[in-house]
Amino acid sequence: MFLAASPYFQHRFSSSAYLLTHFLSYITCVSTITNLVLVTLLAHLQRSASYPQRIITSLCLNLVCFTLLALSTTLFRSISPEVYFAFLMLMVFTASLATGLCQNGVFAYAAGFGVPRYTQGIMTGHGIAGVLPCIAQIVSVLSVSRDDEAKTGIGQQESSKSAFVYFLTATAISFFTLFAFLYLHRHGPSRQYKTIETAADGIDTAQDETEEATERKVVSMWTLFRKLRYLSLAVFLSFAITMFFPVFTQQILSVRPADTAPRLFQPDCFIPLGFLLWNAGDLAGRVATGFLRLASLIQYPRIVFLLSILRVVFLPLYLLCNVKGRGAVVK
Repeated sequence: MFLAASPYFQHRFSSSAYLLTHFLSYITCVSTITNLVLVTLLAHLQRSASYPQRIITSLCLNLVCFTLLALSTTLFRSISPEVYFAFLMLMVFTASLATGLCQNGVFAYAAGFGVPRYTQGIMTGHGIAGVLPCIAQIVSVLSVSRDDEAKTGIGQQESSKSAFVYFLTATAISFFTLFAFLYLHRHGPSRQYKTIETAADGIDTAQDETEEATERKVVSMWTLFRKLRYLSLAVFLSFAITMFFPVFTQQILSVRPADTAPRLFQPDCFIPLGFLLWNAGDLAGRVATGFLRLASLIQYPRIVFLLSILRVVFLPLYLLCNVKGRGAVVK
């Protein structure tokens, strides 16, 4: 969500060379560290967990976060880049809290239905969540005419109007998602989920044998790592290497001159287009596992680990592109 809006943030930090260069790295670090710490804490708070409450809380946090971001595009535009940077980091922190709560709650909630394909649906939803913000960003920029941008003095950079539409769209999606989940939870909870929720809350409504059968067992993280070490390391390397991708993507420009290039190849659209292709590939990979029987790869964890190492090849490939307008090796 924040990565696709990087052209707008570049405009807000244009008067600070340091923030303009490093703001995306700060966004990635704050987001990743916050999510990691929260997921680790939630993993140790399983017995008394209310997963629907975690989902609802995460959606409410998203509502507040994106509403404030939308308002910031029209209000307080005269504040210094340093103050806006502090505000942005607070929003990234809040959104990361919401992401951690939602991931933990949704996977546990879906598992309670006892239908494996629901988990695959969640993974596909994660991919769609990466694609939609990029599309919304591109559409919101293209919806603003060049005359409107000239009047606001932004030129080729992201306009406040398109950024407002972008964040407002995220707010609307969060609202409808919250409404849909509340309806699902109140009218369609599965019998299996009720059993898990009862055990999680420690409600003793059955005999001792039933309580022992439904009581949730807690497995230590170290035990899980020893059993899944290659797969765990593969996931770690995949995410660690991926952290470099947005840093390069927001610096890559079209080789066409900005003054003559079509609107789609100008920075305010070209950068989200790069993120769109990146997230579209991620979505395609998630969907492909349901059709190409790629899930059988988990039987060969060493091969999965090797494939994750090969992702390093993408880093030098980025250097062949037009990074910061220095020219592309491949044109």
